[in-house]
Amino acid sequence: MSGDRPTLPPVRLNSEAELARDALSAPLLARAVRLARWAGPDTQVGAGGELVEEQLPAAATELGLGDDQDGPAYASEAWRVAVDTGLVDVQDAPEASGDEDEDGEGTASVGENLGVLTAGSPSDVLAIWLDAFDVVFADATAPMIDDFADLVGEDGEIDFERLEWDPEEEADFLEGVLGNLYLLTVSEGGTPEGPVPLPALAASMIVPDDMGEPTDDILEQVSDAMMRLDDQFRLLEPIGLVEYEPVDEALMAEVGDEPAPPVDDEDVARYGMVRLTPLGLYGVRARMLEAGVDAPAVGDLADKGADALLDGIAYFPELSARAETEQWLARRQPADAARELLAAARGNDAGGPLRRLHCQQALALTGASAEPAVRQVLPDPELGGLARVWLAERGALDVPPPSETMIFWLAIDTIAAQLAVEGDLEELQELVEGLVGQHSGFFDAAWRVEHPATADVLEAMGRLHPDKSTAKDARKAAFKARSRV
Repeated sequence: MSGDRPTLPPVRLNSEAELARDALSAPLLARAVRLARWAGPDTQVGAGGELVEEQLPAAATELGLGDDQDGPAYASEAWRVAVDTGLVDVQDAPEASGDEDEDGEGTASVGENLGVLTAGSPSDVLAIWLDAFDVVFADATAPMIDDFADLVGEDGEIDFERLEWDPEEEADFLEGVLGNLYLLTVSEGGTPEGPVPLPALAASMIVPDDMGEPTDDILEQVSDAMMRLDDQFRLLEPIGLVEYEPVDEALMAEVGDEPAPPVDDEDVARYGMVRLTPLGLYGVRARMLEAGVDAPAVGDLADKGADALLDGIAYFPELSARAETEQWLARRQPADAARELLAAARGNDAGGPLRRLHCQQALALTGASAEPAVRQVLPDPELGGLARVWLAERGALDVPPPSETMIFWLAIDTIAAQLAVEGDLEELQELVEGLVGQHSGFFDAAWRVEHPATADVLEAMGRLHPDKSTAKDARKAAFKARSRV
């Protein structure tokens, strides 16, 4: 059954409108927009669409970075994003005459996507932002080149072997890091927790799960990965993906170019701290979904049927399951929702007990107007027990008492559901002890229950009950149940 579970916990995403506002305010995209509006007939670009070097100071001034020594570099980065996201259209230079040796310069104009970004829907804005994220991701996985001339071979082609750079490996590494950061960032409730120390994130990619004390070689690899990630997160922060506190440069001055991982928590922040922003959660999840990863989000099931809801939240953490259910209920009338939930909860398959558990929890969020639908299933052998529980919790009158058969069937169904979710062991033991204590001769009746999980539940009760004699009775009852089948 565990194979049906999502590989990642569900995340609570901000609304598309909120995410779109965050995207528009991301510094790098905002700069790209400013340069797109600045571009005109006199803007000169090179063969690759880049701004010619002579125009970078003017572009930096347009961004308010004229006095910043890194202004031209920031302008170049923003221009590349503008071009690659369609905020700017580049026109190639006209073909040069045979007498000319120099490459011609192209021109640039406002691209179609600039209008989409300013007047489009939130989903349109986010689509452009995702394109910008792709551009920055590619930059973050590109090699650091000190002297480009050294890489050009005798044939004039770039010799990538000299770089010792595997583009696929670099991309896989950063994808893995962002996936781990996503998992570490999303709490059991589906919302972001605090920042993640960079050493922990690097170690999650390097240190084997079964390793006790890391070796010196592993620690050196972690340090290398930290420095690599420090550079990459500095690039990813301006697009709004992360909030990043870089590695303290004083550390590198103290111990050389590569700081060793911290040995305690006192100064862990000096080694870098990172967290995905709400926009970053959206962006990383989008890449995961594109890669075929199961990355659920709260609200995915709001427009689906009750069967999809009950199956979908089967292994959600409690807070996420409740949030998903609340969104689902908000789009339906209580009576209609109750009928749909109860119909979806039926079934003697392996997932039935868990569906009925979540159905009962969902019905607890409905009001009195659901009562007629609940009363309709009182005679139902599968649903009558949970219907009586719902009515009793609301102090309803004229509720017929359950038959002994229904009582024991509900007991088996309830334990089967708890076993399926692998809940708190102590709570499960208390449930087992309580059921056995409330009913004398519990096992004499329980093994006869016509429920597909009867034998498995009785075996589990034998493992869970602390009293040896009672546990032995449970195992005997399990044997009888299996023999009867």
